[in-house]
Amino acid sequence: MTPPDVLATLPLAKAPPGGRRSGRSATLVVGCVLAGLIALLALVSLFWLPYSADDTSGGRLAGPGGGHLLGTDKLGRDLFTQVMTGSRIAVEAGLGSVLLAAAIGVTLGVLAAFAQGWLDDTLSAFLDILIAFPTLLLAMLIVAARSATLGSAILAIGLAQSAVVARLVRILVKRVLAQDYITAARTSGTSWPRTVVGHVLPNIWPTLVVNLALQFGLAVLAEAGLSYLGLGAPPPNASWGRMLQEAQATFTTAPAGALAPGVLLVLLVIGVNLIADGVRETLDPATRRRRT
Repeated sequence: MTPPDVLATLPLAKAPPGGRRSGRSATLVVGCVLAGLIALLALVSLFWLPYSADDTSGGRLAGPGGGHLLGTDKLGRDLFTQVMTGSRIAVEAGLGSVLLAAAIGVTLGVLAAFAQGWLDDTLSAFLDILIAFPTLLLAMLIVAARSATLGSAILAIGLAQSAVVARLVRILVKRVLAQDYITAARTSGTSWPRTVVGHVLPNIWPTLVVNLALQFGLAVLAEAGLSYLGLGAPPPNASWGRMLQEAQATFTTAPAGALAPGVLLVLLVIGVNLIADGVRETLDPATRRRRT
């Protein structure tokens, strides 16, 4: 994971010479293709599935073919159906966690950026503690208070990631507040809320988008890990983590049950990380020139 301090070194939003960005990042294109294909699979699963989630009529550990593209699992359920359902759960977990982290993190980060003295030090220490707090332990606490559901997993992951986002936003906002145009805006009588909305947020969003893309990939991995431990979406929801857990005992006889979700999980994470890298490359002309 790219530390917030490193991401904060990216340049603030600026219009490139001539009003247009030169070239197109190949990294960004490849990332969009990889992530887009899985997002399309997740979208299709909302309207159509080859079989119902609890259909066990396919026979135990059947190989690919005979109406089952990837075969069946140890209970006779269609693996391609489970993979499609797992893609939807992965995208929901990633988007839900990132939106929650962004909502909480941006709010806390902006407020922390305006703090001074001991309050600033206290908030910084609090954010560092939240970042160090294990996501798994937080998930276990939330599951104990609620239940093992996808919503509980999203809540735990989103809360854990909000501290990372808040720390990054705090650093970025402090940089923007030190600029001369902020002083000019305040001198002209612009209120702080209007200054934040009109000047601060537009200048931090490029770096923030890069970080949120990285957080999406981390959220997908975290959800898979929680589901593997039984703390994610309960059956018959076939999350990729649960599929990996169920297929480990039959990997030698039916490897598709583990390979399919594992490969798609890796491709999705690689895709969103390439998107983040491509956005960073596009926003930093110096980096783009070094790579060409």
